[in-house]
Amino acid sequence: MAVEERPGAATLRGNPFTVLGRELKSGDSAPEFSLVGAGMSEVALKDSAGKVRLISCVPSLDTPVCSTETMRWEQQRPALGDVEMLTVSMDLPFAQARWCSANNVSHKAVSAHKNEQFGIDYGVLIKELRILDRAVFVVGKDDKIKYAEYIQEISTEPDYDKALDAAKAAAA
Repeated sequence: MAVEERPGAATLRGNPFTVLGRELKSGDSAPEFSLVGAGMSEVALKDSAGKVRLISCVPSLDTPVCSTETMRWEQQRPALGDVEMLTVSMDLPFAQARWCSANNVSHKAVSAHKNEQFGIDYGVLIKELRILDRAVFVVGKDDKIKYAEYIQEISTEPDYDKALDAAKAAAA
């Protein structure tokens, strides 16, 4: 089956890039995934079955906007209660662990570096750069997408309030 290509779906300083995979919409089933977490452990969607998940996709934790965004999610985490928070990038797990330790981030940072399928399934893999586009997903307890935001300009932060409201609503 051919992978959908979305030319110009991502830009960096106005330069267009092609994003692979279709955009997920509210009501879609959240695709299962197998990512690499701390200590090279496998992290899957099913690991947090029955919970609301906030999944933040970023190009690289070692860039200013991604760093700011991930720290902002961490600051908001206590107010969300029993919501599982994941930050996903193509960074190696060792780099993610170093970054999280240096920045006092304790929610899960997971790597899609071993397999591009997550990026394709969630519609965030930037073809030319082999990094993830910036996006935020809220997955409900029923494994359905409750909220999806795809950020076209990679250097732009997401709408934190809308994502947090969606996560709180899904958890209620």
